[in-house]
Amino acid sequence: MLSFVGLDEESEEVYRLLVGLGSASVAELAAKLGLPDHALVRTLSALEGLGLVAQSSAAPLPPASTTYVAAPPAVALGAALSQRRHELSQAEQAIDVLAREYRRNAVGLVANDLVEVVLGADAVRHRFEQLQLGAEHEVLALVTADPVAVSGRDNLAEPVAVARGVAYRVVIERGTLDAPDGMSHLAAALERQEQIRIAQRVPTKLILADRSLAMLPLRPLAAPGEPSALVIRAGGPVEALVGLFHSVWEQALPLRLSQADQSDLVDEPPVVVESGEQPDDVDLQILSMLLVGMTDVSVAKQLDLGLRTVQRRVKRLMDLAEVTTRMQLGWHAYERGWVSRYRTLPRT
Repeated sequence: MLSFVGLDEESEEVYRLLVGLGSASVAELAAKLGLPDHALVRTLSALEGLGLVAQSSAAPLPPASTTYVAAPPAVALGAALSQRRHELSQAEQAIDVLAREYRRNAVGLVANDLVEVVLGADAVRHRFEQLQLGAEHEVLALVTADPVAVSGRDNLAEPVAVARGVAYRVVIERGTLDAPDGMSHLAAALERQEQIRIAQRVPTKLILADRSLAMLPLRPLAAPGEPSALVIRAGGPVEALVGLFHSVWEQALPLRLSQADQSDLVDEPPVVVESGEQPDDVDLQILSMLLVGMTDVSVAKQLDLGLRTVQRRVKRLMDLAEVTTRMQLGWHAYERGWVSRYRTLPRT
C-alpha cells in the first residue's frame, strides 16, 4: 500500500506498528515483529531517512534501547502523495496531448496502423494484458475451451481491472468447465461480480475493451504452433465484433453457483414459493450446471461430489418440484424461483 514512498513490506509493517504504539524501543518492536535487532535498526534508519520515524531522544543509547516515534502519517506521507498526484496529473496531460495528436493524424492512417498483427506467445500475452489494464469501463469477452496464450489461471490482469471498477461480461464455452480448475476460476469470477454465461460452442476467442479496441486470435503465422493475434482499432470492424459478442451472449445461459449470484438476473418481483424445504447452494450449483448442459459425471467432478450424491440431490429436487422428468424440473425451477431469467446486454 505504501510502496509509492519507497517502502517494502517489512518497512511498512514496522511503520504501521509504530503508528499504533505511538513510540517504542527497538527491543520492543523486535519482540512484537519477531525480527533481529540489527535488521530492525536498518529498517528504522531507512524510515528515519524518509522522515517517517524519529528517535525520541538525542542522547546516545544502546541500539536496542533507542526509542523511536512515528511521524504523523498525514504530514509524513502527505508530501509524497501530493508529489505522486502531481506526477500522475502531468502524465495524464501528456497522454491527452498524444491522444489529440493521434486523432488529428488518424484520418491519414493506412490499414496497417489500424490493424496490428501480434506474433508470438509473449507478445500476445502482453497485448492481452494491456488491453484489459487499459480498459476504463467495460470488457466483453468470448472464451473458448482451448486458450491461445493465456489461460484463466494466468490472466492476472482481470482481477486488477475489476478491482478498479471495470465491468466484465464473459461468455464461456461449456468445454472450459471440464478443465480440472475450470469451475474454481469461474467461481472466483462470479465472486468478483462478473457477469458470466455459458454457451455450448463459442465461435472464436475474442476480447473487447470499451467497445473500441478488439483482439482475436489468428492461425499461426510464425513458427508452427506459435500463437498470433489481431488487434483492431478501426470503428467498423470493432462494431461488427461487438455485434458478434451480442449474438453469442443472448443465446448463452447464465451459470448460478449460489443464492448470491444475482448480477446477471432480471430485476423482477420476488417469486412466491411454497413454504417448506428449499434447495441449498449445492442444489443450485448442480441445477445450474445441468441447465447449461453438463452431465452428472462432470458436475460430480467439478463439485468434488460422488456421482450418486449428485443423482440423489437431483432426485430430491424433482421431489421438491413434484415432477418426474428432468425437463419438467428445469421448467419448474424457473417457476419456483430457483433459477431466473437473465438480462439482455444493452446495445450501447
